[in-house]
Amino acid sequence: MNTLRRWVLYLIVVEAIVLAAAVTGGVIGLTQLGQARLRVVDQIDPELIEQRELETSLLDQETGLRGFLLTGRVDFLTPYQEGRAQQEQSVADMRRLGAVDGTRAGDDLAVVLEKTAEWHSTAERMVGAPNDQTLVETGKVQFDEVRSALETQRNNLTAERESNRETLQRSAILLPIVFIVIVALLVILFVLLVLGFHRRVARPVFALASEIRSATDDIFHAIPPGDGPQELKELAKDVEALRQRLAAETEELQRSNSDLEQFAYVASHDLQEPLRKVTSFCQLIQRRYQGQLDERGEQYIEFAVDGATRMQVLINDLLAFSRVGRRTGEFTDVDMGSVVRTAVGNLDAADVDIAVSELPTVHGEESLLTTMMQNLIGNAIKFRGQEPLRIEIDATREGTEWVFAVSDNGIGIEPDYADRIFVIFQRLHSRAAYPGTGIGLAMARKIVEYHGGRIWLDTSATNGRTTFRFTLPVREKKP
Repeated sequence: MNTLRRWVLYLIVVEAIVLAAAVTGGVIGLTQLGQARLRVVDQIDPELIEQRELETSLLDQETGLRGFLLTGRVDFLTPYQEGRAQQEQSVADMRRLGAVDGTRAGDDLAVVLEKTAEWHSTAERMVGAPNDQTLVETGKVQFDEVRSALETQRNNLTAERESNRETLQRSAILLPIVFIVIVALLVILFVLLVLGFHRRVARPVFALASEIRSATDDIFHAIPPGDGPQELKELAKDVEALRQRLAAETEELQRSNSDLEQFAYVASHDLQEPLRKVTSFCQLIQRRYQGQLDERGEQYIEFAVDGATRMQVLINDLLAFSRVGRRTGEFTDVDMGSVVRTAVGNLDAADVDIAVSELPTVHGEESLLTTMMQNLIGNAIKFRGQEPLRIEIDATREGTEWVFAVSDNGIGIEPDYADRIFVIFQRLHSRAAYPGTGIGLAMARKIVEYHGGRIWLDTSATNGRTTFRFTLPVREKKP
């Protein structure tokens, strides 16, 4: 099964193999380099030095013996005796450095010592009979054999030194090669992993994301199973199942909206007509029989007319509330300063001091924004106090939002009711004290949220003013 987990496992295995091979090659190269260096520096070079010392001690012995034979003076044997002592020291040092039995250096040293021992035996007899020419000739032949053995020993040590130097050079060259190979393998592995990840993971993910975006724009756009790891296929199935569920709910919502639209039609036509008749006939009865009924009868007719009138206003407000968000108009660039001027013009605000700062241009539906500002300003006018009413409107930019503020010096609102006032049909005062249906602030919140903003009562104000704040997105600049 082609799963993402398996791909990760393959990645770990391949990377482990490459790293193990790289580490093994590096260790082998370093080991060979270290061994060759130790062999050359710590063994062969000191052996060559001691071999030269051994050769020098034997030459000193031969020179001292030849001087004694020529002059007959015993003091000429001093170099011979000192050479014997130096010979023993050099042999001991060469043994310590590894010239032991079973090695080439040990075998060469054994031959030198063997030939030297034969020459020493003849030399001792020559000391006792310096005029014996036969012994002299024999000694010369034996020392030539010693020279030959020393030359062989020196040549073998030199050859071994060159061989180890070549090994040292090869190891020194091998390490950069191993490093280059490791880097090349890692680069190749990285490229293969990137290509494999793009082909098997990234590309299917991008394709799935594109299908999801298409389904976001059109909920009825089916999401194909796709390819790639099994986890992505399962994710595509889960997203498709979610899309199907949302599509079904969307269809149900569309049917519900259709029912609401039908209800709005009934409310605006079928309910309005009998309500108008009730209101008209109640008003006719009130005019025709005015003065003929007692006080209670006229009061009853007044109640009927008032109730029918309020019912008509309530239905109209409810109808307007239900229409918000059904996109009755197109979004355009809207000058909020012009919106405020239109809203004020629709209200009875002749005696109200309204201070409006410079307001920005936003993207929205002008008629709805005008209704929203009209409700906020009208709310301030309705709940005015004893002092002359002053309304202040301004806006500041905060990031990607414009934050608008509408404040007044009216009767104020208790912070405990900050959330309740935006609920439809919620009233904080009796209908006798302040008229209205209690739908204005609920309508304002629905319009603001429809435009992608927020609205709230600023309970942190400490200047005794009532301040409503709402946000609208900053208009995106056209390219």
